[in-house]
Amino acid sequence: MTKILKIAELGDPVLRSPADKVCDVHTPAVQTLIDQLISLTLERNGVGIAAPQVSHSLQLFIVASRPNLRYLHAPKMDPTAMINPQILHYSDAVTAGWEGCLSVPGMRGLVKRSKEIEVSYTDRYGQQQQQIFTDFVARIIQHEYDHINGKVFLDRIDSVLDVMSEAEYHARIVCG
Repeated sequence: MTKILKIAELGDPVLRSPADKVCDVHTPAVQTLIDQLISLTLERNGVGIAAPQVSHSLQLFIVASRPNLRYLHAPKMDPTAMINPQILHYSDAVTAGWEGCLSVPGMRGLVKRSKEIEVSYTDRYGQQQQQIFTDFVARIIQHEYDHINGKVFLDRIDSVLDVMSEAEYHARIVCG
């Protein structure tokens, strides 16, 4: 039987520690973790999740953008595992967007991120990939990349005035 993953919340030290490299993507433990992270992302209406968010200090995250209750206008893409990723280039063009996080429940923050990034990573099959991502998907990757480096989106806000409750976000931003 597969262990049910519990999401680490703000205050848990695992969220503030840089994660370790994944040595072998082919191990059953890593492949099971990838499957569990994909399932958890879909179940919790997330668009991404990093291994440290479930108390696994590994450089591994899932990007699974799709429209859902938390991100109504997210573009659709197949869930993608990014292992030992490196952001090779950040565009100078930056945009602010409201971010939430499964590890920071009930809150949103206005975060500035590069509109375009170039990323190198290993996929779940052990193949090296290098891609350019833009807009919302680039935002997701930067958010998850922060998690494997011991940061959360609250570290990126300019002011406490750029934080609001999830309920207020939906009332003012989504429905407003």
